[in-house]
Amino acid sequence: MKNFLDKIVEEFEQFPQVCAISRCGSSRAKTNDALSDIDLEIFTDGEMPINKRLEIVKKYSSKYEVGGDYFGGCDEFWVDEINNEIDISYFDKKWILDNVENVWHKHYASNGYTTCFLFTLKNCEILFERNNMLSDLKNDLSGDYPQELKQNIIKRNLMLIKDKPFSSYYDQIKNAIARNDLNSVNHRVSALMASYFDIIFAKNELLHPGEKKLVKYALDNCKILPKDFAKTVENLYTSKTDDILHNLDILTDNLRKIL
Repeated sequence: MKNFLDKIVEEFEQFPQVCAISRCGSSRAKTNDALSDIDLEIFTDGEMPINKRLEIVKKYSSKYEVGGDYFGGCDEFWVDEINNEIDISYFDKKWILDNVENVWHKHYASNGYTTCFLFTLKNCEILFERNNMLSDLKNDLSGDYPQELKQNIIKRNLMLIKDKPFSSYYDQIKNAIARNDLNSVNHRVSALMASYFDIIFAKNELLHPGEKKLVKYALDNCKILPKDFAKTVENLYTSKTDDILHNLDILTDNLRKIL
């Protein structure tokens, strides 16, 4: 594996617009399993030409998608040599620096997933960098969790869950159930749970690891969790439609008790 990644890094580091390359994803969050692919991030100061990316990928793969923009700029390809899929995501250096500044230093909260990208930066494995780009960012993120950011995440997302006087997620779910609009119910429950986990990780002063295996990650890493945390989440996800609001009441009431 390492030898193959070394070859990929050597291919891309020759481009002057490449500022850094890192390995990230579930392997760095320690949530990977047999179905996990290999995630790489390439940070650039200028656009990487798709034709050059394609030339590199075709050296190692006959099954690939280069230049995809479904989940941001990315290249995905299967490598027989390592019997696994490689996903390369491309990020603009300025966007990265702005994200760190806005979240870590200016304490802007989002509707769920506020600190996800900070988690990626802090926990990534640096494979290549110019001018200590990633090392400096990782060092910046190694400090104490900002208390203003913590409070902003909790306040904003608690409002979204149930406390807004109009159009909280809870109210939207209630209306969707009344309309028997199951697609909307599922959509809004997912949004509510994104805010729920954002609050839990902020309360524990942990960066948000992303959308996968959150219950396990919280159980393994959070010192403060709502009563019957895992069971309450499971009950919500397995609810019959008529029981969703009741289970949401329990989930949100237990959440408030730890804040």
